[in-house]
Amino acid sequence: MFLLSYFTRPKDYVQLPHRDALPSPPLQYPHKRAIGRRHVVVILLVLLISVVLNIVLFVKPMTYPQWTALDNYQSLNHNPIVEPTVLPLLTANEQPEHFHDHHAVVTSLYSDDFAGGVATLGHSLRQANTTARLIVIYIPDQVSPAALCLATSTGFFPHPVKRIPPPHDGQGVYAHFLDQFTKLNVWTLDQIGVRSLVYLDADTLVKRNFDELFALPFVFGAVPDVYIGKLGYALQFNAGVLFLHTSTEVFNDMVSKLTTAHYPLVDAEQSFLNHYFGAEAVRLPYHYNVNLAIKYRSQALWDGTASEHRVIHYTLVKPFIGRGPTYTPVKYEHLEWFTAQTATEDNGIFKEEMLWWRKVFRDMKRTYGDAQSKCLASGIGSL
Repeated sequence: MFLLSYFTRPKDYVQLPHRDALPSPPLQYPHKRAIGRRHVVVILLVLLISVVLNIVLFVKPMTYPQWTALDNYQSLNHNPIVEPTVLPLLTANEQPEHFHDHHAVVTSLYSDDFAGGVATLGHSLRQANTTARLIVIYIPDQVSPAALCLATSTGFFPHPVKRIPPPHDGQGVYAHFLDQFTKLNVWTLDQIGVRSLVYLDADTLVKRNFDELFALPFVFGAVPDVYIGKLGYALQFNAGVLFLHTSTEVFNDMVSKLTTAHYPLVDAEQSFLNHYFGAEAVRLPYHYNVNLAIKYRSQALWDGTASEHRVIHYTLVKPFIGRGPTYTPVKYEHLEWFTAQTATEDNGIFKEEMLWWRKVFRDMKRTYGDAQSKCLASGIGSL
């Protein structure tokens, strides 16, 4: 409209007098100020269009999508991720018989549905010959005696803790994460003599020993998270595998800030820990928390690092419980069948991992079958 208004409209033309007409008054031309304003408008409009075109044609092509070296993984480095000279882990003043007491591998049990996963995890830790104590924290009001018996049958020591409710009445927290703030209780294990620990979610399985982590001087360490979507290899860490030095003082400080800190509640304790330790956390290699999302994104990266994998994390699909958002419980007696079925899903991309979990599960039942049968006979529950 502005451009059209710049050009002379019909009423702006001055009619010439007819040759027979009477003399007319002096000719009236458009006012110079009106013409000047139109010039200014046109010039400004042209400049605006020029700026927009420059942004579209030159700036936008220079905004590249996020890219990391892991998205272009190449199997270049075949060296071990742990320097052998740092072992053994005992300090000069620490006696071997006490090493077991000061360090622990800890998992959690908030419902009966994960009892089979905890038991299988315990067996994988035994197979990896860890020297650390095995501890499972659990919520007494939410775990049946039969489930606790099953979960501890492979060596985990039961340690009851109080449930830590999610802040703001859990508004915004995924339903299956409502108990996850209870995980913070692991910082209080200094009260039973644990100096440092590795925390493992119940949906993990250990492939090889990781005792070298107990030699870390850092107060907190975790593995960066991985997503199958645009977030890709993220800066924030995944809370399924954690290394930490215990401290009831730190625990009290964290709990006091759960409701006052600003963080998205969707991912519950993982989100809070990323904000609490965001600048202080040491990032551990992916080998200590091998998220199934890595395999989904890059088979080459998965295969290239397989020889150093310590802990497999069954994030996208779990071998002992249905998929989200419902997470339908699976009877303990049906777990072998369930893992076989799950192995065929997603075009079999996770077949090897599912069948490996089933192999460890079967070996666990052969090893601890008698004790586990007594556990299952002691109560029905949801098992």
